[in-house]
Amino acid sequence: MNITRLAIDGLEHGLITDEHPTIAFSLSSDAPGEDLASARVRVGDWRVETTDQVGIVYDGPLQPYTEYIVEVEATGTSGAVAAATATFRTGRRDRPWIARWITDGTYETPKKLSPVPMVFRTGFTVGKPVRRAWIEATALGVYELDLNGRKVGDEYFAPGFTSYDHNLQYQTYDITDRLDASNELVVTVAGGWAVGSYTFKRKNKTYADRQALLSEIHIQYEDGTMDVVATGPDWQVAVDGPVRMAEWYDGETFDARITAADMTWKPVTLTSPRAYPALRAQYGSPVRAQATLTPISQTVAPSGEVVYDFGQNFSGVIHAVVRGRDGQTVVFRHAEVLVDGELFVKSLRTAKATATYTAIDGTQTYSPRQTYMGFRYVGVSGIDPDDLELTALVLHTDLLRTGSFTSSNERLNNLQSAIEWGGRSNFVDIPTDCPQRDEREGWTGDYAVFAATASYNFDMGRFLGKWMRDIAAEQTRGGGIPMVVPRAGNGFPPMATSVWGDVCILGPWAEFLARGDKGMLRRNYPVMKKFLTAAGWWSKLLSTGDKRLVWRFPFHFGDWAAPEGRAQDWIARGRWVGTAYYANSCGIVAQIAELLGEPAEAKRYRALRADIIRAYRNVFTDGAGTLTGKGDFQTAYVLPLHFGMTDGAETEAMAGNLVRLIDANNGHLSTGFPGTPYILFALSDNGRIEEAFDLLLQTGAPSWLYMVDAGGTTIWERWDALREDGTVNIADLQSGKDDGSGGMVSFNHYAAGAVGDWLYKRVAGIEPTAGGYKTFRVAPLMGGGLTSAEGAVETPYGRASSSWTLDGDRFTLRVEVPVSARCAVVLPDGTETEVASGVHEFTCAVDALVAVP
Repeated sequence: MNITRLAIDGLEHGLITDEHPTIAFSLSSDAPGEDLASARVRVGDWRVETTDQVGIVYDGPLQPYTEYIVEVEATGTSGAVAAATATFRTGRRDRPWIARWITDGTYETPKKLSPVPMVFRTGFTVGKPVRRAWIEATALGVYELDLNGRKVGDEYFAPGFTSYDHNLQYQTYDITDRLDASNELVVTVAGGWAVGSYTFKRKNKTYADRQALLSEIHIQYEDGTMDVVATGPDWQVAVDGPVRMAEWYDGETFDARITAADMTWKPVTLTSPRAYPALRAQYGSPVRAQATLTPISQTVAPSGEVVYDFGQNFSGVIHAVVRGRDGQTVVFRHAEVLVDGELFVKSLRTAKATATYTAIDGTQTYSPRQTYMGFRYVGVSGIDPDDLELTALVLHTDLLRTGSFTSSNERLNNLQSAIEWGGRSNFVDIPTDCPQRDEREGWTGDYAVFAATASYNFDMGRFLGKWMRDIAAEQTRGGGIPMVVPRAGNGFPPMATSVWGDVCILGPWAEFLARGDKGMLRRNYPVMKKFLTAAGWWSKLLSTGDKRLVWRFPFHFGDWAAPEGRAQDWIARGRWVGTAYYANSCGIVAQIAELLGEPAEAKRYRALRADIIRAYRNVFTDGAGTLTGKGDFQTAYVLPLHFGMTDGAETEAMAGNLVRLIDANNGHLSTGFPGTPYILFALSDNGRIEEAFDLLLQTGAPSWLYMVDAGGTTIWERWDALREDGTVNIADLQSGKDDGSGGMVSFNHYAAGAVGDWLYKRVAGIEPTAGGYKTFRVAPLMGGGLTSAEGAVETPYGRASSSWTLDGDRFTLRVEVPVSARCAVVLPDGTETEVASGVHEFTCAVDALVAVP
């Protein structure tokens, strides 16, 4: 038996924390049926005996700047023993900063624009042998460190995007091997999210009037003495450095001719933040370069621009090797699609998405560091292609890939790839709606509907945990949650609204089911309760009888981004969507209350859910499964079917009505964000397996495979983002006409990729039934002509997988169960078996006509 992974706060190595960490470990064993019998976890003099493998909280002493060794010894039920160790370090632990916040107090940030990046510098000497040296830094803005002419660390966009009035991270960089006798530290701070132009309204100075830096260099000598070099009045600042412009939407302008000798240096100004955020060692995962892409083709546009196609839509930056001459300017423009051979940029709205580089003589390298773009195509001008070597760096948050899905249908495999790339592209420190246009905000509704798919494909623990801190911080006293988190100047007032607000429940619940750590639930349980209290208050407003449980006010996005109608039509469906999600969230919170040892609250939420279901039936339906009036739309049937709000003949009638509406739409879905994740579940789980596969494999617009067949390598925001005639749908949301604004169209918008959840749970058939897949179910569905499918997920206990093939009428299933887990296997012939850890194979005969409709 072996300990295959020992993680501390989700990291196997490199954790620096100011908080008590959580320990988890997974096992592998050659012994079939192996379980953990007991484990000893030790940190110094602290130790605990446990039968848990996840959620083990170290609550012993923590001193600042100390390394701790975690030792785990696990004993299996077979008697086998395994051991492993890992380490973590503590950060400041609230030790007061010697450093002072510094800025250029004479600089005025232009209206609606991002500020020019500030460059700070200081020098210091080292005269004795060094045991350890490190830098701690944070900023209002986004910063990058250079020590002795070389970048420190490999992160982008530190300190990360948080609700800066409440939460601010600092980073720690080891520089022990980077020091010379004489040293210079240079820090470039761009406006970023705190000061720069942000939101489509181009608001700036949201959290600060200008950039500011806080940093300490700690040098620990072999003789036991210590030096600290801290930001203060002896530092210098300049605003005429080589990065002439940097912002999220317009890009970056870099002049390689400018050196430190050319810059106008002056003493810094001491400053302080407007608010007093909690300053903690980094608790989220950083953004890093994850891959390098090379162009698959190079063409010349009718305009003369040289166009490079990277073959994949993604978030990132170009990386250029330029053979240039002094003063030569090279321009790199970015776009998601081409129209008539030219970059199509109208959909970017006001975003310029351009990197401009002014060269020096000779061969040089350039890649933007203070911004990123969402793109597949790059148009280059100002240089002969023979003098340019162009690649691209994929940027997103460090996320451990945990899930996979493949099948015998290559289109579905391409769809899964688009789902994964859509997630990666929008997990850039926060879950954004899109990575390319003048938005890139943390819209809560997008993540709410995608949460289960995200937590299957990636370990979202640190990423989601960081974001949920800001959701909790920005929740209003009345329980409302901003539609965008961090709010960062977004114009929508915070309020309790369905789907978008439900993220405070759906996000942590999905991550608990995938990872099994109750800590995520416990930390966010008060937020969930406040939100549901607000939903209840708004439901009762100006209502009587059952309508006091219908959630109508103050506002819902309704069936947002449905392929039919316009924005006002989607919003008008809010009461149906809101009421169904209200019932569902009450049911989930009831389960969470049970898990957290709150049975009375669980009982209350179950009763409330039952009352809301009764109200939905009485107010919106004829009592027999048919929605009346304006409620006869697909999502209004999908939600009660999937949320378990129907009974008996009512269920059959609702499923029939859903099929009726699909047939009336020529076999297409017409669901928006709230219903799309669940429409295939609503069909397949209610006896309509053939219809579910037909809808999945539909290739005409609107459909998932229409996007794939049209060349989409990520998921689109609108089902008809690219029309069948090759034009881009940039129609205004209200009028439905092209008014020149660029409309609302993104080719990298992950929400509709929530269909992945059905691929994993129904086609591959692998579904958690307890947190972290401690127990799970494998029950594959066959259909659509598929002859094989496989889903695999790295659970906290180890790898779980389901792989099946169909050869004629012979069905073969291979199931992998990790140590300490149990799996309920359901074969297509109805045979049910429970198995323990190990690899198991099952076969049965199936009626080919039933298996492959």
